[in-house]
Amino acid sequence: MKKIIVIGASSGIGRRIASDFARMGWRVGAAARRLDLLDTLKKEHPGNVETMALDVTADNAVERFYRLVELIDGMDILLYCSGTGWYNPTLDPSVDAATIGVNVTGFTRIVNAAYSYFKDTANLHRGRIAVITSIAGTKGIGISATYSASKRYQWTYLQALDQLAHQQHVNVGITDIRPGFVDTALLANDRTDYPMKMSVDYIAPRIEKAILTGRRRAVIDSRWAVVTALWRLIPDPLWRRLEFRHPTTNPL
Repeated sequence: MKKIIVIGASSGIGRRIASDFARMGWRVGAAARRLDLLDTLKKEHPGNVETMALDVTADNAVERFYRLVELIDGMDILLYCSGTGWYNPTLDPSVDAATIGVNVTGFTRIVNAAYSYFKDTANLHRGRIAVITSIAGTKGIGISATYSASKRYQWTYLQALDQLAHQQHVNVGITDIRPGFVDTALLANDRTDYPMKMSVDYIAPRIEKAILTGRRRAVIDSRWAVVTALWRLIPDPLWRRLEFRHPTTNPL
């Protein structure tokens, strides 16, 4: 039986994907801060799901991650779904610190722990580290400066890790998943009409396909692939004149 660890499995994308893999017969290790939400997932899939309360910003995050790996007796795939971000044009330092805590520090410690696991176990079957990043890493977005910078960090870190795995002969693949706007709990109370906003039901099968087929990177979906390709062509003097409006706290 194959095994997947999902970090950020209590709601939204992470919960849906954890549930889908459990239905496919995988052993699922589901982690998030709120154990009560994870327990309902476990009840829906008895025998296939083990849970662990885990805060990626806590000092014991790696210890609890390894305990979850032991609970499901190994790991073939890590899916890191945890992420946060705010509309922060005032550059509130507390908001920025929280974003960095999850998207940079927490991300790095968990991904590093997964890489070390695959390196130390010398697995015969190829492991995989998959991370849900964002299209926001394409360019620096002024009103979400720390968020877009943190996503660019994730892009670059995963690229570096892919190179390191090749150099160290570690049998692990890297998948960088970059969605656009997704209708999750973080947008539930926001009345903004986001362009090309996608449902979890729409994007989950596309993310799962990217993971299972071993894609190195995947922009979800093709419309956002076109938009971000155009963004890259915009010269900096013109980009700085573009105005992005986000009236409330939002992920990108």
